[in-house]
Amino acid sequence: MKILFYNHTGKVSGAEHLLLMILSQLDRDRFDPVVVCPREGTLQTMAEGLAVPVETVAGLEARFTWRVDRLTRYCKSFYQTVSQVRRKVVSLEPVLIHANSIRSGLVATAATLGLGTRVIWHLHDLLPRHPLSTAIRGFACFSLRSRMIAVSQAVAGNFRGAFFPLRKRASVILNAIDLNKFQPAPDVRAAKRRELELDNTEFVVGIIGQITPRKGPLQLLRAFARVLVDLPQAVLVIVGAPLFNRDHEYLDLLKRTALELGLGRSVRILGSRSDVAAVMQSFDLLVINSSVEPFGLVALEAMACNTPVLAAATGGLCEIVEHGKDGWLFPPGDEESLAAAIINLSRQPLLRTNLIEEGRKKVALNFGAERYMKELQDFYLQVGNAAIAATPNRNAMGRKHFTQRRKEAKAQRLKNTTQVVR
Repeated sequence: MKILFYNHTGKVSGAEHLLLMILSQLDRDRFDPVVVCPREGTLQTMAEGLAVPVETVAGLEARFTWRVDRLTRYCKSFYQTVSQVRRKVVSLEPVLIHANSIRSGLVATAATLGLGTRVIWHLHDLLPRHPLSTAIRGFACFSLRSRMIAVSQAVAGNFRGAFFPLRKRASVILNAIDLNKFQPAPDVRAAKRRELELDNTEFVVGIIGQITPRKGPLQLLRAFARVLVDLPQAVLVIVGAPLFNRDHEYLDLLKRTALELGLGRSVRILGSRSDVAAVMQSFDLLVINSSVEPFGLVALEAMACNTPVLAAATGGLCEIVEHGKDGWLFPPGDEESLAAAIINLSRQPLLRTNLIEEGRKKVALNFGAERYMKELQDFYLQVGNAAIAATPNRNAMGRKHFTQRRKEAKAQRLKNTTQVVR
């Protein structure tokens, strides 16, 4: 069964890491994958490294805005991307399209109008309160070829909204991680601490993820300044890089704030790292301070690496972390509660040990790649077999129609050129 995996961006963040895990573990005896994505970014190279063929299209520029100039530019980008993706679908003739974001779902569904190709929207994000969000839900609702996979119950509920038909078409497959890549290793903690110049007496708090406002590193900085009053031997390590929009300016703001608060060497900003599993093991505590978090893969990664998790009680994180048993939760946006929780956990090593043990067991039982791939591939077969049974020749008909239109357009251009010459 051929599956076209479409990603609207070539940059790699959380959703793309999950896509790469899917591609690496897909049963190639049953499924024939091909990736379609923009050339810009590292996704193309990483997918090709997994022996998956890649086709490139234009990157999609699309944001929520009411500015007419930007909206015009975004509509033009959407049209160009849809046209290019349609050509790829007609050429490749996949049974299914796995659209790896809400934006990808919009593009893939528009690109396959009249072709009959089934589109699976992989929902990694929470839609904001906005009129365009309602329009997106409506578009998904009236496209009967579309099915949805949500990464958490929080995401599924958010996407369904008040659209009753989406309740039956939006399924939940909880995210997972490759436990072979995230597991505790002997001597890694000590070696990584030496490399990062972290003393064994220091209590190391870490945050890992894309540098962007919704991840909350600025609020964590301010809370950490309070922590240092009671815990002067604490160190905050920030791992991640800005990827989109004006996030580079946000990184500059973080650096300025650290200086203004006089945090000095108590804060280390490491940038993007390829050794995340090892860096995690150097932490005494991982903080997830997101204001909005659809799922929270980093929580699973930390639990698997024997690092206790302190997380904001928001979105999908509440579906991962059970407060007081395998992690610790605090009210989102509450810097005082965040600082108090860090201090409290620093003073209770036995509690942290219990959280580590329970967290590791939970991830091993519920969030491994084997469970995830079984559920996902069963979903592919269910949707794909229904598509084959319902419309066995639909793609071929769509391709014939598309090819005929292209021939007619070429003939018209040739006719116009001949008339000009005469």
